[in-house]
Amino acid sequence: MKITLLGYGKMGRAIEQEALARGHEIAFRIDKENLADWEQVNPTNTEVVIEFTHPDSFQANLQRVIAINIPMVTGTTGWHEEIEGVRSALAAQKGTLIYSANFSVGVNLLFKLNQRLAELMNPHAQYDAYVEERHHRYKADGPSGTAYSLAQQIVAGLDRKSSIVSTELQNRPPSEEELSVGFIRSGEIIGYHKVSYTSDIDSLSIEHSAHNRRGFALGAVIAAENILGKEGLIEFSDIL
Repeated sequence: MKITLLGYGKMGRAIEQEALARGHEIAFRIDKENLADWEQVNPTNTEVVIEFTHPDSFQANLQRVIAINIPMVTGTTGWHEEIEGVRSALAAQKGTLIYSANFSVGVNLLFKLNQRLAELMNPHAQYDAYVEERHHRYKADGPSGTAYSLAQQIVAGLDRKSSIVSTELQNRPPSEEELSVGFIRSGEIIGYHKVSYTSDIDSLSIEHSAHNRRGFALGAVIAAENILGKEGLIEFSDIL
């Protein structure tokens, strides 16, 4: 495939390595320093755009890609509260976007375990749930999109939880129906996510720790390999 990378930081470079290793071609590497190169991107030289940028840039990037009729894979997080608007924009212009809070295969397995664990824990009201995550100090959003997805799954599976709170808890404790999501930004932490249930008797946890960025990069390339012929808003877990 001919792939254009939109965002050429640490993730963009990791995606490039995985894409080249799987026999693909990198058409353009676009970052803040060479935005003018975007004018050259078109369907004759690019089959798919893989975008890992900043939440503030995502909407403009999506509109730009839709306008030239190229499908896009995005690993940018922090925009999921606007997901219905994105879905409508794609439908109106027959665009295609594969997205995920996390493209790691291991994290997507964690998602499945998390959903099942919430179902199992639903009858056991003595256990309170929480989510925590840790990332490098350069990550722009917090909590992470992965942590928020885990929290959404828990709220969907636990009758006793109805909302998600994080930074709101700086000056108050959570209520019983609120699910607490904590986050840390420090050093070069690649990514760590943990779901825990705790009672006065014991605790139970499931967690995922990324050792490097290869898992995220490989998942993004796998998504790109499966995007042709599809339309609309597609979650990566559905492809897996």
